[in-house]
Amino acid sequence: MFSLSPIKILVVVAVIMLLMGPDKLPEVAHRIGAAWRAVKKLQERVEAEVRDVIPDLPSTGDIARIARSPVHLLNQLADRVDAKEGGDAAGTSATSDASTPLLSPRPVSSAPPPVEPGGSPPDPSLN
Repeated sequence: MFSLSPIKILVVVAVIMLLMGPDKLPEVAHRIGAAWRAVKKLQERVEAEVRDVIPDLPSTGDIARIARSPVHLLNQLADRVDAKEGGDAAGTSATSDASTPLLSPRPVSSAPPPVEPGGSPPDPSLN
């Protein structure tokens, strides 16, 4: 697998500096900086447009956290379903907070699905 350690990055930068020379290096650095700013502006513009269309969209940090740990999202959804079922059983309806995720939770059983030895749990959507 390709990995960049700090030593490898320094070697690449040193080679680039030798190839560019001292006269072209500031111009290249300026172009790279301008391209980076353009990409950041494009990202901010696209994010603003998406947030205008979908105002209930979670923050970018929340989306990144969900992408890194989808199990945490599933645990949150299961907790909300459990809380809602508990609220309905007591005769009160559970209120949802402003950070409701985009996915609507499906009722899940409190017991985990059985796992076959050496296998994965069955897909609950097939039931």
